[in-house]
Amino acid sequence: QVQLVESGGGLVQAGGSLRLSCAASGRTAKNYAMGWFRQAPGKEREFVATISWSGSTTYYADSVKGRFTISRDNAKNMVYLQMNSLKPEDTAVYYCAADPRSRRFLSSQETNYDYWGQGTQVTVSS
Repeated sequence: QVQLVESGGGLVQAGGSLRLSCAASGRTAKNYAMGWFRQAPGKEREFVATISWSGSTTYYADSVKGRFTISRDNAKNMVYLQMNSLKPEDTAVYYCAADPRSRRFLSSQETNYDYWGQGTQVTVSS
């Protein structure tokens, strides 16, 4: 069983930066691919970024590529999302998730992620 707790959300002006953190409990968490998803008001949850268990491979949604960076520290059981050049359309609740299955390619499908955090709110003002 893996538990995930996000932190670091808040209110920021457009063009600003935030770093989200995800603390994972459970010894096996370091073996899982991890992802970030977000859900804006009135919209479906969408994929943001994912990282392999080793941290060597990452994959991003086109909407955040070049602005967001996902990383992890397995020694601390932490996953991060550095968000730069934030836009009002980045406003959403951001969720950390864990994919426990071994896959050839990283997944952007939320149905492949078994464990989810409670989310942290990010609000970008114009």
